[in-house]
Amino acid sequence: MVAVVQSLREQIAWACRIVAAEGYADLTLGHVSARDAEGNVWIKRKGVSLDEVEPEDVVSCEDTDVTLHLETVLHEGVYRARADVGCVIHGHPPYATALGATTATLLPLTHDGILFADGVGRYDDPDLITDDVQGDAVAVALGGRRAVLMENHGVLVVGKDVPWAVLTAATLERAAQLQSLAASFGELRPIAEARAKELQPVKYRDGFVTEYWEAWQRSIERAGGGLRGSSA
Repeated sequence: MVAVVQSLREQIAWACRIVAAEGYADLTLGHVSARDAEGNVWIKRKGVSLDEVEPEDVVSCEDTDVTLHLETVLHEGVYRARADVGCVIHGHPPYATALGATTATLLPLTHDGILFADGVGRYDDPDLITDDVQGDAVAVALGGRRAVLMENHGVLVVGKDVPWAVLTAATLERAAQLQSLAASFGELRPIAEARAKELQPVKYRDGFVTEYWEAWQRSIERAGGGLRGSSA
């Protein structure tokens, strides 16, 4: 796991602000959740935008006194299916969402793409995910992978903890953006699948993710978007 000293609610609040800066901002839509050591799931509440979430806006999925996002079942379905997942992020980043509205495949064109050398899942119903059956179906489409493109809708990404999920969310959007850019220049030349899988653990490791997490927080702080009272 990535070494992070913040509380889980603080981590989720930071994650919301970071992914907003990485292209996931969409009014009050989009949500980040995480599962604690006791198996409890905490999630951004409904009604606030990703870039304004504070720790007190992160609530338990069991709290009947708060209004949860309609698509909270997305997160719960993944946690039921994947014991290895500690964080789930759902949003509508433009490039990855646009990719999901085509028949194109995300290719390992760059170091960003090699994070997804095992591929990304596809879920083919554009509807909102509002019941357990739908949530479980998205989890099936995700399978054992890091991300699923929800066709004509958005994306869902996972990680073993909050920083890993944030890196995955940001990297997915960047990989899709670079693929769009590369396609405008000419024929695509992806990295061979076997080579991409060899490179993945070299490029992506816990120590690097810790550095990225801390750098993201510093960037958000410099822009004036840090949590109230934060000393990140």
